[in-house]
Amino acid sequence: MKKIVFPDGFNETLKEIHTMRIRGAGKIARATAKAIKELAESYDEDDLEELKTLLIEGARALLNTRQTAISLKNAIRLTLQGAGGKTVNEFKESVKNEANRFIKNSLKAVETIGIYGSKRIEDSDTLLTHCNSSASIAVIIQAHKEEKKIRVFATETRPWNQGYLTARELAEKGVDVTLIVDSAVRYIIEDEDVKAVFVGADTVCSNGAVINKIGTSQIALVAHEARIPFYVCAETYKFSPESLRGELVKIEERDVREIANPKNFPNVRFRNPVFDATPAEYIDAIITEKGVISPHAAYDLIEKEFGEMIEWSL
Repeated sequence: MKKIVFPDGFNETLKEIHTMRIRGAGKIARATAKAIKELAESYDEDDLEELKTLLIEGARALLNTRQTAISLKNAIRLTLQGAGGKTVNEFKESVKNEANRFIKNSLKAVETIGIYGSKRIEDSDTLLTHCNSSASIAVIIQAHKEEKKIRVFATETRPWNQGYLTARELAEKGVDVTLIVDSAVRYIIEDEDVKAVFVGADTVCSNGAVINKIGTSQIALVAHEARIPFYVCAETYKFSPESLRGELVKIEERDVREIANPKNFPNVRFRNPVFDATPAEYIDAIITEKGVISPHAAYDLIEKEFGEMIEWSL
C-alpha cells in the first residue's frame, strides 16, 4: 500500500493543536473538522479505499495531538460518520458537507448557550470564570448585551495563562473585567460577593462529572462551600459516548517546562496535569444548546445524541 503522506497544511494543523496555538475545546473541534475536510479535498487520485485510508490515518494523527478533550474525537466522529458516496468525488463532497455542518452547528451552539446561560444572570451580578471557554464567554457577553450591569473576575489560568485571552475578549466587548491569580479565587468570591461561576468543559461524562482545565474542581469546591451556583457551559459534542461504556478519561500531562526549567531545580520532580474532574454534586447545571440540564441528566443526553454512533470507531 502507498505510504501515507499528509499535505503541509494538515501537518501544520496537527502541530498547532499539539502545541496549543489552537486551544479551547470548541476551537480545537472546529479546526479538526476543517482539517479533515481539507485532507479529503487534497486527495487527487481515483481510489475510494485509498481516500478512506487517508482520512482514517489523518483522524488517528489528530487524535494523538490531545488526549483528553472529547470534542476533538466527536468532531471526527460527526464529520466522518455521516460521510458516504460511491465515487471519490461523491465521498469528498460528503465529507466537506459534514465538516461544514459541524462547524456551523458548533458556532450556533455557542450562540444558543449564551442566550440560555444569560437567563441565570441577574442585573448587577458579580461573576467568576476560569480559563478561556467560548461558551462561558458567550453567556457573559450576552448578559452584557442585555444591559445587565455585571462585573467579571477571570483567573489567569496557569501555566498557559488562557485567562489573559478571556480578559481581553471581555474587555473588548465593554465588560467590566478584572484579572486575578488562580490562588485568589476563594478570597475574591467572598470579598467581591461573587454570585455565580461560569466555566466551560473539555469532556462531560455520563455520570455528570466534568473534565475541564486544571483548577476547575477547586473552584467548584469553593463555590459549593460559598453556596453560590457553579455552571458548566458545554456544547453537546463535548459529551462523551465512551463514558457510557465505562471508559475512563485519560488526563493529559504536558511538558513540565511549561511550569519552569527543571535545570534550575536540582533533585525536584515536576508534574503538569492539564485537566481535572469536577464531580456532579458540585455542579448546579450544565448549559447546552439543547437546554439547561442537571449534570445527572448527562447519561440520557449522551444516549439521545450519540446512541446510534456509540459502537463506531476508527
